[in-house]
Formats: sequence, structure tokens, C-alpha cells
Amino acid sequence: MRIAGTGTGSFGQLVLAVALGLAGHPVASHAQFFNPPAVARPPADVPSVPPGPAQSLTPPAGNLTPPAPKGPQLQSLPPSGHLAPTPSAPAVPAGQVPLSVSARFGRDLPAINGGLHWRIYKPEQNGVPRFVKEDKGASPVIPLPPGNYVISVAFGLASATRAVQLRGEPVKEVFEIPAGGLRIEGRVGDVRIPPGQISFELYRGSQFEPGDKRPLAHAVMTGDVLLVPEGTYHIVSNYGDANSVVRSDIRVQTGKLTDATVNHRAAIITLKLVNERGGEARANTQWSVLTPGGDVIKESIVGAFPRVILAEGEYRTIARNDGKSYEGNFRVVNGVDREVEIVAR
Repeated sequence: MRIAGTGTGSFGQLVLAVALGLAGHPVASHAQFFNPPAVARPPADVPSVPPGPAQSLTPPAGNLTPPAPKGPQLQSLPPSGHLAPTPSAPAVPAGQVPLSVSARFGRDLPAINGGLHWRIYKPEQNGVPRFVKEDKGASPVIPLPPGNYVISVAFGLASATRAVQLRGEPVKEVFEIPAGGLRIEGRVGDVRIPPGQISFELYRGSQFEPGDKRPLAHAVMTGDVLLVPEGTYHIVSNYGDANSVVRSDIRVQTGKLTDATVNHRAAIITLKLVNERGGEARANTQWSVLTPGGDVIKESIVGAFPRVILAEGEYRTIARNDGKSYEGNFRVVNGVDREVEIVAR
């Protein structure tokens, strides 16, 4: 068994090229709540949150095998329970060499028993690697003709790439993928925000660090499990489509599933233009929501009962109906969903 590193020279450069190319492809903590602040914060505030305790992704003792959580952009976590049985070696055609591959979370750490995607490439003289075959087994045995190859394995957004050379003897390669899982949900107070009203983006590094700010994953929904390399990340949580945005730092540990809960200070506001207090809402009304200073938060909202999710704070609204404009002020209190009436007079 060999734990090899990336080669050097032209073959090593090819390995790097394959790794960079694969990194650009999308693959599409038990709960530690991020405590809400004790005082009201303006929408632009950016809290930083310590990571919560994490669950182990390594198989526990016993024979319980609960279903692994899944996310639409990612492969599933490896199932818990007993280790997967070692598959019997397939018959190797004459003139080919058996290549056995497997992955683990790190040196002296358990094997990864599922969610792996193996891809094998053949170096070409033009410098462009040729795809040979793929496998989604945990520890497949792949027969190949003798020669040089580049093996890449993906585990969600984490991956490893290595150059191997096959001669006549069987080859066994063990890849190390220091990765963990991240699952996110949002809350207002102690109330869980329903799926479909909130989404998340994940970025590498702390929100306070300079560098690449392109998201690793976007439109992540509540309950999705992101498999990512070990390290620090920051989450951008969007509750609704207006200004309830929270940024939080989180650390993902190797072999652990981290559940993160992001707390928003916001409420759902229903706008109504009425002729008198408690009256019927007027249809065909166009709305704009602004800060007290006049900055537009949300505009071109059309309807008799439009709903908008807003961060805690003070607001001004403008209702346009039948060629006339009507204004009013209101306050959003954390967790208090309510109607705001503007009287047309």
C-alpha cells in the first residue's frame, strides 16, 4: 500500500491541471445555536459566531443504520453502522493490471464508506488528459492496461488527485480526504424558518479575511448537507429577498457533521392600503419600502396584500394607487409578524 504525493515534472503538472479542472465543477454541528444578540442590531451588522459541537461522521459501534442526510447539490454522507464489506475482486482481463483504490478521512482515521466518485484519466501527448472511466464504489478494484494514469476522487466539494503508474503487479492506493459535513438552518427567536423562505451561500475563509469571495455553494436549502474540506468558512444567510441577511463564521472538522443554526432578527410584514382603519385592502397597489433616510429596501411590490420579510428596524413605505401616492412609517419588531395599514387620505 502506498500513500503517494503528487508527482513532479510534466506528469506532475498534468496532475495539477486535472485537479484544478475538477475543482471548478459543482457537485452541488448536533445543533449548536448561534445565540441571538441581547440588543437590537441594525440590518447591516455582521455578527461572528463560534462553531458548535459536531457529530462524528465515522461509523459508531452497533448495527443502527439511519438514512444519511442528503442535499440536492451533493452526494450523501457515508452511512453509519458497520463498515461496508470489502467487495470481491473482479476478474482481471489478460494484459491488464488491477488498481485498488480507497479513501479515508486522514492518517489513522477511518475509511470513507460512501459518497465517493472516482475518475481516471490517461495523459496524452497534447497535454490534455483523456477520460478513461469512473466508479462510485467505496473501494473499487479497477482493471487497467499498464501505463501512467491520473486518479481523482471527489467527496462532495472535497477532492484528491494523484498520479499512478501501473506495470505488471497489482497496485493499491489509499487517498486521504480531510473533509467534514455542514448542515444549516435558520431561526427567528426559537422558531425555525420554514424551508423555501431561507437560503444560504457558503464561502471559503472568514468573512473578515481578504481574498476570493466567490461562493463555493449557493442556493443551499435548509437540511442540505455540504461536504467540504476541513477549514473555516463563512455563511451568508438570506431570509426572504429584502434585507434580512446574516453572516456567520463556522469551522468544519474532519470526519464531523457540523449543524449550524443562524438566528435572524426579522419579521414578516403584510402591507395594506385601505380607505379607513380596518377597511378592505385596495387592489392594484404598487409598494415601495425604504429606510427612514430614503434608501430603497424593496420596490415594485404589487398587490392588495403583499408580504415582505424585513430585518428589525424602522421603515417608511410608499403606496401608489390610481395615480396617487400615500406614505406611512412603521416599525419591525423581531419575531412579530403583522399587518401594516396605510390609510389613503
